[in-house]
Amino acid sequence: MIELRQLCRDFLVGDQMVHALDHIDLDIAAGEYLSVMGPSGSGKSTLLNILGLLDKPSAGEYLLAGTATGSLREEQRAKLRRQHIGFVFQSYHLIPRLTARENIELPLVLAGEAPKTRRQKVDQLLERLDLSERAEHIPNQLSGGQRQRVAIGRAIITEPDLLLADEPTGNLDSRSGLEVITLLEELNAGGITLLVVTHDEDIGTRARRRLHMVDGKINRDWLSESKNDGGGS
Repeated sequence: MIELRQLCRDFLVGDQMVHALDHIDLDIAAGEYLSVMGPSGSGKSTLLNILGLLDKPSAGEYLLAGTATGSLREEQRAKLRRQHIGFVFQSYHLIPRLTARENIELPLVLAGEAPKTRRQKVDQLLERLDLSERAEHIPNQLSGGQRQRVAIGRAIITEPDLLLADEPTGNLDSRSGLEVITLLEELNAGGITLLVVTHDEDIGTRARRRLHMVDGKINRDWLSESKNDGGGS
């Protein structure tokens, strides 16, 4: 599903060139469950932003679902994002004035889907996420775990192939964090490709495949010993 070839991302900081990603080669098959770990500044978030088509590499090639992304115009990149990718962030990024239902529904509104169809899909997803009783609450009336479930709902309402999660449990207590990562693993078990960027080793070691980054390079790429060690592939 994902192919990276000699991918680089460079930033000029003052008069110094920083190699945030340094000639990355990576293949990710559909349905895999990966964690990306490493110290701050290792390139984890830069890699996620490029995989999510939120940023462009300085050099190299990125193929998503067989499509070479390097030469795409911004509207083409946006279309590819809508078709294939969902995002979950540490700080939720919910719209404060919208209810849980409206936040989840928003991608369908932007896609021009009919109101009746939207409502059916959102109702089903609210029930699946155990949010039906909180559907009309705005974000500041929800707990951290509930907000993250709303964010996950918004990310998956368009049925993406790839879910990118950046520190999805970072703002949560241990119980809420476990509920969120378990939900993400259930989605992976259902076929979605899941990539989790995390500083939390307990979260990172749940993944079937683990990447470790240092100084813009993947210095380790390995599989867990147990196929039951985490959710999916």
